[in-house]
Amino acid sequence: MTEELNFIIDSMKEGMQGSVDHLTSVLSKIRTGKATPAMFENVYAEYYGARTPLNQLASISTMDAKTIVIKPFDKGALEEIEKGIFAANMGLTPQNDGETILISVPPLTEERRKEFVKKAKSEGEDAKVSLRNQRREALDEIKKLEKESITEDLAKQASAKVDEITKSFGSNVDKLIDAKEKEIMTI
Repeated sequence: MTEELNFIIDSMKEGMQGSVDHLTSVLSKIRTGKATPAMFENVYAEYYGARTPLNQLASISTMDAKTIVIKPFDKGALEEIEKGIFAANMGLTPQNDGETILISVPPLTEERRKEFVKKAKSEGEDAKVSLRNQRREALDEIKKLEKESITEDLAKQASAKVDEITKSFGSNVDKLIDAKEKEIMTI
């Protein structure tokens, strides 16, 4: 294949990998009923007048499957961290003992589990739409090249490769969604 075709295909792969990475990141933030530090990636607290991510103010770890321990680097930030957790509206109640914050993660109800599965599937569908858009853009570029500088056979080979890569990324998305659904529904 020509250099231009390789560039088009590599660019498409890069974009598709970005979509899958984004999906992985979004899925990691969907609660499963288990305590994970990733739940607090989008929690911020006011610290000396600046909106600061929680993971820069404290170490976040799990004591067990249902309990999270937040140990601030500066004890003066305890109150602000608590306010930040409440403001994040996660449905969690922090307990401050003067040194650390303990958070018990309540088990999810069946209804909430189904909501989270629906959200995961919706995110998966968004990722697939992104994959299809990148596929369409790559095919459009190949058609342009066919008119300008490459043979019809080369264009067909490149199009087949684009479809093969798209299928591969699509099955990765399906696997991620199935795994997350299983994780959410497991009690």
